[in-house]
Amino acid sequence: MTAEPRLSDDRSEVARILFELAVPGLLQNAATTVAEQRIEYREEAVARVLGGQLSAAQLEYVTKAMSPCPPYLVTSAAQRITWRDSRGIVNVAHTGPLGAVVPVVAREATLELWARLENDAELERRTAELPESAIKLLAATTTDRTPTEIFRTGVDAAARTLVQHAFLVAQTPYGDAAELARGLGESGIFDAVATTWYWGLQASTYRRGMIPASLVTFAGRVRYSVDTVVALRAMKDAQLAHAQDDSLEPLPSGAQYSQLAPGQRPRCLARNPQVYDEGRTSVLALVADTFVETFVRLLDHIEVVPAVVDHAKPVPDTEAEVFEVPDMTCSHCTRTITKVLGELGVAPPEFDLITKKVVAVFPSAEIRERGFDAIRARGYTVVPRQD
Repeated sequence: MTAEPRLSDDRSEVARILFELAVPGLLQNAATTVAEQRIEYREEAVARVLGGQLSAAQLEYVTKAMSPCPPYLVTSAAQRITWRDSRGIVNVAHTGPLGAVVPVVAREATLELWARLENDAELERRTAELPESAIKLLAATTTDRTPTEIFRTGVDAAARTLVQHAFLVAQTPYGDAAELARGLGESGIFDAVATTWYWGLQASTYRRGMIPASLVTFAGRVRYSVDTVVALRAMKDAQLAHAQDDSLEPLPSGAQYSQLAPGQRPRCLARNPQVYDEGRTSVLALVADTFVETFVRLLDHIEVVPAVVDHAKPVPDTEAEVFEVPDMTCSHCTRTITKVLGELGVAPPEFDLITKKVVAVFPSAEIRERGFDAIRARGYTVVPRQD
């Protein structure tokens, strides 16, 4: 890269920088040899309101935070599961008709691709050679601090896309997890999420086990229904208008939109197609295709089974508490947790986004429980320490 980008919110320039960091070779370095694995999970049913399609908490979130999305368009997961992945990190997710295999194997595919990013010497070299102006431009335009973190977030988003759309498998022609993953990729659903969902909608609905979409099949491929496209566009426009209205309190999910110039439409940086020696592609396509390939390959090596249920031991009455928040994925999550605990007089906690662990000092057992409840009320899961 020889051109010196201007220090401005030039999203096209940022898209070009990310593409040149990624191509050729992103996520194509040698994969770790796959060992046969057996992963156990625990599950509980999602309780629906009066036999409807949403739980009480889901319905409240849709009506209060997802306007103008109609509740009938939102599909809930059937079960909520918890498990520890191959790195021993606790996870929580929701499942649909295909069961636990989709989120569990999607997590393992994510871990493998994250490992490839961590061991990508070429990406490290390209990043080190970025001019200072390019580094400042990335920092001014994205919420992730480094290119590796940006690509990690992309992998995580691909996994969430697959898991959420598995709730809708009955609306597709696909019969198993491998067919679903390939079908979503061939149908362009990963691209559709990047272009039609507003920033933050995927993470918030994923944590709550629901998806604001329905699918139709045409010529063997799935597409979003017309009412889905209309609702997603309306929600995105509402977020954009709110973020750019200085008289309103900022929304965390609209923080990136406030950086846009008047009249500028938000767009996914990774989705911008670029031309290179072998043709035309985008970072999003590279990440989604590699994720699907990895997910399908791992399905043959991972046995996903329900665990024998045992009763959790009570949490000891201590001031310093180490607990896990499995659906904590980014700095927005850590800011949210810090804020809700701070309102109870708890000092800023320490976070580890890799292991999902939080260390907080609570004044009392009562404040600890109130803090856990406050975190859960924001859509997160709290897993107390087991002694």
